Amino acid sequence: MQRILIASRKGGCGKTTLVSNLAACWAQKGKRTVVMDADRQASSFHWCARRPEGVPGVLAIDATRRGALDRIPADAERVLIDTPAGSDADSLAAFLEVADAVLVPVLPSPIDLEATAPFLAELAAVPRIRRGKLPVALVGNRLKPWTRASQDALESLRAMPFPLAAELRDSQAYALLAGLGKGLFDYGSEQVRSHQDDWAPLLRWLKRAAT
Repeated sequence: MQRILIASRKGGCGKTTLVSNLAACWAQKGKRTVVMDADRQASSFHWCARRPEGVPGVLAIDATRRGALDRIPADAERVLIDTPAGSDADSLAAFLEVADAVLVPVLPSPIDLEATAPFLAELAAVPRIRRGKLPVALVGNRLKPWTRASQDALESLRAMPFPLAAELRDSQAYALLAGLGKGLFDYGSEQVRSHQDDWAPLLRWLKRAAT
């Protein structure tokens, strides 16, 4: 079982986008996939409920309730933990104890970069992370590579204390698919393949993190 914690102090940075698309990817590969939603908005929980017939299901667990970690099925192969905005290392302590990897999505704006820096400093002080037992990576999200803002943001992200595992381009497809209970990996068309390629470095990083 690999448990991935998706967290950020900043709201609206794409945590649920990471959760839903990774869940769709692994479900399509036949992995028994679980989403734990610790955000009271329950976006990831509702995404799982919207999964239509014809695509592999993803089990949703309400992680705002006590004992949520104990409800993970023993045969689960991938567990994705979605967390609320405003989280800090203390509020995430229970999840940080059991996680196998942490992903921090960041939008290409000065406000998001400024909000991310102190959160990363908190993570760096967590004993498991400080000892190298819990890998952490950044994910640049909603990037427009042709703009100076995104180029500057990527330069800032590469200077941060954790590696940049993926650069995800901005696309309306993510919002449209989320409304359908689907992700990019539920489709095999040429139209979405280039966006799927954006996720390949992240999937490779998560594979390395599991070894």
